[in-house]
Amino acid sequence: MTGRVTKYPSLLLLLQPRRLCTTAASSSSAAAAGELDLPSSAKELPLDDDLAEESRSRLVRDTCKLLELRGSWTPKLEAQLRHLLRVLSPPQVRAVLRAQAQGDARAAFEFFRWADRQWRYRHAPEVFDEMLSLLSRTRLHDPARRVMRLMIRRGVRHGPRQFAHLMLSYSRAGKLRSAMRVLQVMQKDGCAPDISICNVAVNVLVVAGRVDKALEFADRMRRVEVEPDVATYNCLIKGLCSARRVVEVTEMIGAMLQNGCPPDKITYYTVMGFLCKEKRVAEVRTLLEKMRNDAGLFPDQVTYNMLIHVLAKHGHADEALEFLRESEEKRLRVDEVGYSAVVHSFCLNGRMVEAKEIVGEMITKGCHPDVVTYSAVVDGFCRIGEIDQARKMMKHMYKNGCKPNIVTHTALLNGLCKARKSSEAWELLNNSAEEWWTPSDITYSVVMHGFRREGKLKESCDVVAQMLQKGFFPTTVEINLLIHALCKEGKSAEAKDFMEQCQSKGCTINVVNFTTVIHGFSRQGDLESALSLLDDLYLSNRHPDVVTYTVVVNALGKKGRLKESTALVEKMLNRGIVPTLVTYRTVIHRYCEKGAVEELLILLDKMLLRQELKSVYNQVIEKLCALGKLDEAYSLLAKVLRTASQRDAQTCHILMESFLNRGLAIQSYNVACRMFRRNLIPDIKLCQKVDNQLTLEKQETAAGKLIVKFVERGLLKQETIRCITCWKVIHFLLDATQYPCTFQQLIHTQPIDW
Repeated sequence: MTGRVTKYPSLLLLLQPRRLCTTAASSSSAAAAGELDLPSSAKELPLDDDLAEESRSRLVRDTCKLLELRGSWTPKLEAQLRHLLRVLSPPQVRAVLRAQAQGDARAAFEFFRWADRQWRYRHAPEVFDEMLSLLSRTRLHDPARRVMRLMIRRGVRHGPRQFAHLMLSYSRAGKLRSAMRVLQVMQKDGCAPDISICNVAVNVLVVAGRVDKALEFADRMRRVEVEPDVATYNCLIKGLCSARRVVEVTEMIGAMLQNGCPPDKITYYTVMGFLCKEKRVAEVRTLLEKMRNDAGLFPDQVTYNMLIHVLAKHGHADEALEFLRESEEKRLRVDEVGYSAVVHSFCLNGRMVEAKEIVGEMITKGCHPDVVTYSAVVDGFCRIGEIDQARKMMKHMYKNGCKPNIVTHTALLNGLCKARKSSEAWELLNNSAEEWWTPSDITYSVVMHGFRREGKLKESCDVVAQMLQKGFFPTTVEINLLIHALCKEGKSAEAKDFMEQCQSKGCTINVVNFTTVIHGFSRQGDLESALSLLDDLYLSNRHPDVVTYTVVVNALGKKGRLKESTALVEKMLNRGIVPTLVTYRTVIHRYCEKGAVEELLILLDKMLLRQELKSVYNQVIEKLCALGKLDEAYSLLAKVLRTASQRDAQTCHILMESFLNRGLAIQSYNVACRMFRRNLIPDIKLCQKVDNQLTLEKQETAAGKLIVKFVERGLLKQETIRCITCWKVIHFLLDATQYPCTFQQLIHTQPIDW
């Protein structure tokens, strides 16, 4: 609908929600993460008959064949395509666009742009609509915006439906603000909104998790006399259910009845689905009564199927079986799909007795179980380790004329592998041709992982070799698991050969696989092989990541080759790779271990320019304390005390403890004094230990001063300090009578003055 806003000049200003908060971008990421469900009023119809007929025409097929050769276009081919374009009708152009969008919507948009630039050709309005419709199903918001601008500039017929397509593109890309700004573009264009674009806007807000904004938007719709319909309410109810606001859902259903917009079955199904997930069966039954009494909608087979499937899907098998019995009492037909859902739920819970009873009941009632039902039972027996029962069930399948499929056989092989009978599973896999079934890549992966878990790595590699011969390719994760197992057993050379074999057969090998083998060589101490594999990584046009660099730096530091380690870290930084916390810890550990503190500080300054880490010097001091290099740790204390945080206080305590353990109480005293100067309060128990040690060492000028400082700051009572001071004076006088000497002779290191 196109028109000028004359009756409501500020219509769209009222429709727009208030300014979104700064977290709109993060909240709207949910819209980009999942598929956007359109309201029923905005959904596209399936391919109509005339367009389906046009898609089979020779002109459309020839055009698509020429477009497939776009990578090697010549002037002659382009002339042929230009000639075909001039004889194509608008429905045929739409058919070409749909054919191109099946692979990639960008290809359809490129053809749209190319055709629009040709002489004596202009796109028809329905071609613009088709292009926008195709782009609305993707995240390509910029091409959709360009098509919309072109329509407005040329005066092509457009209305709320076209703006809704643009809004959907922005929403799928996670751009909630831009999606809602489409309403401003509508206002500037003078296009009056209708219920369809309002429903799309509500759905965009709901999918983005902005339920309150969606409710506010629906309220503004009423103010401008655009009454919400059942699709609007269904979107809002879906959002409220996702936010677990069931009370408001009940109130909204009541408001729908009062406003003359009775809820449909989708409304009730949405709420029932949420309640079934939460196992709130009593509320589901109450809602069924309201559905029958208030809205006049009687539960049918679709209703019960929905309840059975949702309950079974979320593991509520007893409740699903209860509704299945209820539907049978009402003489509603329950097919094998409903029974299979309940059987599968019981099998997942390990309740195989009930599952077998239902299968027997199905056969008795003439509802023959299909291969899906039997496969669920076989998988259930394998899950609890009853392999013999699973085999009996497979024989029962043959007896009832149901042949096991690849899923059934894979479930049995998986059970054998979990029971540590991978050799038997491997034998069954090799005999698959005799049993008239064809394994898939998942089947091979199951047996491969079974051998790997049992430690039979040679057999696991043999499975992969046969898998490659059959034309199946293991994933990079599966390859990495096997490589890691080989390296863990000290077979890094075999892991490298296996990786190269997979790569030569066409498998995808990534940097993680290389890093795993490099780490295996590093653990064995074979640094030259690790560096050689790092060079191979560069030669294969793959770029090491921060984990790869960290592994090699750790290996070089372990061997004491710090110059090469420093050069590699600088190379990593020059490539723009940001060091992680593990990288910092590795560098600090290896350099402190070798006593290269000055080189470490220079390297850390370069790393901090790329990625700031506030606790880096704390880690250096703590590592030096653990290695017993206290003088170097004390020299770095000034870098830690710059910020004077609680993390710094912990580091100082570790340094004080290290000095005390070495019998250097005066150095611990000096650390505590420097903490007080930076308004950091040291641990009082630790200070008492320092003070006691100073008293035993007869350091009179320092003994007791830490306790006095606590009293001056109001952290210790005056009576406590008097008792401690008197005890120390008595203790010193007693010692002085036995060992007459002066204080100056007892003091070896002058303390810091207060």
